[in-house]
Amino acid sequence: MESNKSKRVTKILLVLYLIFITWVILFKMSTDFQNIGTSRRINLKPFGASVIINGKIDLSEIYLNIAAFMPLGIYVSALKENWNFIQKAAPAFFVSLAFETAQYILAVGVTDITDLLGNTLGGVIGVAFYWLLSKILKDHTIKVINILAAAGTVCILALAGILLVFNW
Repeated sequence: MESNKSKRVTKILLVLYLIFITWVILFKMSTDFQNIGTSRRINLKPFGASVIINGKIDLSEIYLNIAAFMPLGIYVSALKENWNFIQKAAPAFFVSLAFETAQYILAVGVTDITDLLGNTLGGVIGVAFYWLLSKILKDHTIKVINILAAAGTVCILALAGILLVFNW
């Protein structure tokens, strides 16, 4: 019974995560739709011009993409424990591809292969992190993940609220 309750909490946290990541990626953390239709570019060269600043690769954007998609790998792993590694990592690729495609269609920024690679890597790392935690925490993994994710969600929502208040 506890497992079903924990999985319901995980599903709610996943939905909140997907809403937040959509707001960040597609709406650029804005409350209006001014960004839609303003910029349509595509970069199919991995680690190309979109991440090169002053002649060097800007790793911070890549790291942020990885960090942003780690929760997806963790949530999928928690909800689909019987899936194999590839099945758990694949949603990160497909969700990222959907976001990159939506960015192009809506003309909100750069559709970038580097983002797709970084996001997918983040999902893979999330799956590996969940696997490692499950070896350490055993039957308590989902409960611990939910507690950490809920705390993180509250912090992110508080930060988003502060950003909205001070930028409105």
